[in-house]
Amino acid sequence: MKTIDITQKLRKEMQSALKADRFDHTLGVAYTAANMASVHDVDVQKALIAGFLHDCAKNISHDEQMQICRKYDVEITDIEKRNPALIHAKAGMCLAKHKYDIKDQEILSAIRWHTTGKPDMTDLEKIIFIADFIEPNRKPLEHMDEIRKEAFRDLNLCMLHILRDTLNYLDHIDKECDPMTKSTFDYYSNLIG
Repeated sequence: MKTIDITQKLRKEMQSALKADRFDHTLGVAYTAANMASVHDVDVQKALIAGFLHDCAKNISHDEQMQICRKYDVEITDIEKRNPALIHAKAGMCLAKHKYDIKDQEILSAIRWHTTGKPDMTDLEKIIFIADFIEPNRKPLEHMDEIRKEAFRDLNLCMLHILRDTLNYLDHIDKECDPMTKSTFDYYSNLIG
């Protein structure tokens, strides 16, 4: 099957698997990621596929997401058990591989890390993480205009900006932060200096 057929097939499958607002977000992420990929010399088809599938487990109950992770021996951390909204990335990676037949490890990893990030991400991983934050359907957050410009100029700087804003927001609302998000922030903070 040609790549263009795969992306069209995934688009249709996500339209039936996701609620309307989640599907709108998914389209926004996929097309934002594809545009970013073309600017940053990353495979556009991989960006589209990862964008279409990044939230493929989002409309499944948290219990089902945990069952999917257990079925495929993917560890669920204590913080994820306390904050089950984080689990969809791991469950989505499992579904992408086992339900939607995606074998490309870079795509699977981009889906896996799109919520928390991780130190030393590939450009595709950064693109999906950033596109999830900046896609046009997202409500405009503080610094959004600047972050959207950075996304097309400097992926590392954009990562740092998003992570800083995320940590500040979570601290402001007194919500627990996944340690991986803090590690990712520290990594990009040290990288940029």
